[in-house]
This record gives sequence, C-alpha cells and structure tokens, in this order.
Amino acid sequence: MDTLTLILLDGIAFASWLFLVSAGLTFAYGVLRILNIAHGSLYAIGAYTGATLAGLVLHSGANPFLAYPVLVGAALLVGLALGPLLERGFLRRVYDQEEVITLLLTFAIFLILEDGMKLVWGVSPIIVAEPYALLGQLPLAGVTYPVYSFLLTGVAIVAGLALWVVIDRTRFGKLITSVIHDREISAALGVNVPRICTVAFTGAAMLAALGGAFTAPMVSVTPGISADVIVLAFAVTVIGGLGNISGGAIGALLVGLLRATAIQFFPALDLFVVYALMAVILLVRPEGLFGGVEVRRI
Repeated sequence: MDTLTLILLDGIAFASWLFLVSAGLTFAYGVLRILNIAHGSLYAIGAYTGATLAGLVLHSGANPFLAYPVLVGAALLVGLALGPLLERGFLRRVYDQEEVITLLLTFAIFLILEDGMKLVWGVSPIIVAEPYALLGQLPLAGVTYPVYSFLLTGVAIVAGLALWVVIDRTRFGKLITSVIHDREISAALGVNVPRICTVAFTGAAMLAALGGAFTAPMVSVTPGISADVIVLAFAVTVIGGLGNISGGAIGALLVGLLRATAIQFFPALDLFVVYALMAVILLVRPEGLFGGVEVRRI
C-alpha cells in the first residue's frame, strides 16, 4: 500500500513539473510552429532568477513566505524580459523558413543563453532550499510527503487552467486559435499576427521560467540543467501530440506515473522507460496520442 501511495504521489508531482516545463513548448509550437530548443534555457534562467531573488528575500530578514510570490514574480520577469526580445529579434525572421532553419536558430539561442548564464551566475551550484523545507512534511496514507510537492502540483493546475481560460474563453484566445489554423487568412482579416506571436511566445517563456523557478528550491541550480529538461519536455510533447496542450497534460501524467513506477521497481531504468514509451508512440502514432488536425469553431 505504501508503495502504491508513493507511486501515485511521486507520479503526480513529477507530472506537474513536466507539465509546467512542457506546456510552454507545446503552446509555442501550436502558435508559431517552432520547436524551440532554447526553451530549456528559459527554464534554467527562471531557476537561476528564482533562486537568486528568493535568496535575497530570505537573507533580508523578511517573512520567509514571501519567497513563494517572489518565485512567481521571477518567472514573470524572465518571460517579459526575454520573450519579446527573442521573438522579435530572432524568431520572427524565420517563421516562413524550413524547420531545420528554426531548429538551428533556436539551438544557437540555446548556446548563447547557456554562456550568458555562466557569465552572470558562474558555474558553482546555487542552493536555496528554504522554500522547500519551510512547508514541512505531510503524513498521508502511511507515508510522509513534502508539502512543497503539493504546492508544485497546485501551481501546475493553476497555470493549466489559466492557459485554458485564455485560449478557450477570451477574445484574445479566439485570435490565437485563428492564427494557429491559418496565419495568412488571419492577417488578411485584420488580425495583428506579429503581436499574437509575440504574446504567445512571451507566455511560453513565462511557463518555462515558472517551472524553473519552482524547481530551484528542490535542486541545486547548476549549468547544464537546460539540456536535461529540454529532452524530457520534448518527450512529453511528442507523446501528447505537438501543439496539443491537453494532450501534453495527459502525456505528462503518463510519463510521471510510468517513471514513478520504474523508480520503485527498476530504479536504473527510470529514464529508459520514458524514452521507450516515446519511441513506441512514435512508431505506432507518429503525431502523438492527441496530435493531428483538431477541428474547432471560432
């Protein structure tokens, strides 16, 4: 019973983290049709910024619970600062190019941001564990589990609901949907497509940074975390279906539960099972579980 409880709790917590990391990648692909390799760098910058600002709050003698809104603020700051800059300065120029060109460009951005992080924060690990430890442990069904993991799940749910409300319940979301389906016709009808693309990429950058900021208290933030994250984010995106956010959420849950099960029974294979699942789905259904053309009324 304890093992099953741990599998469920670990699976949901890992799925929440995966959704935060991959939702922005899926959203950006849906609107811009760009596979953004630099997405992992935005995650890492969110982690560094969140750890730095939360550390300043904690060491200033202020209420330590202020660290949590500071983590959210760090993600917003990173998204607002880098999202428009990258979209307007680089990505906008290659929307009509072949996908290999966009992949090479985002890989170049990835390398630039990686070196930039080393210049700003150095190569030593940054550890800010207080927000994680502050919430303590919760006894549940025979096991004790960190409350911070439940907070992470709550953040993922709120982010997912906010994204759903924006896309499905607002006029701006309808404009986004029209751009997704046909950019040229949307422009001909008077939709400000460049503005839509900028806002969409900024939102995707915020989601990546949010995942990084709330991961920072759980790990030591070091150079190289970008590469690990982008591989897992791509796996979830491919499993759920490129451009399908609800599919990405289900894909994250599948991967989270599968990895949690592997950790309990075959710890050495925890990542292998994720990539094996991705390979099987690509062979059976190349567009992903929920990929393909989605008919929607605008």
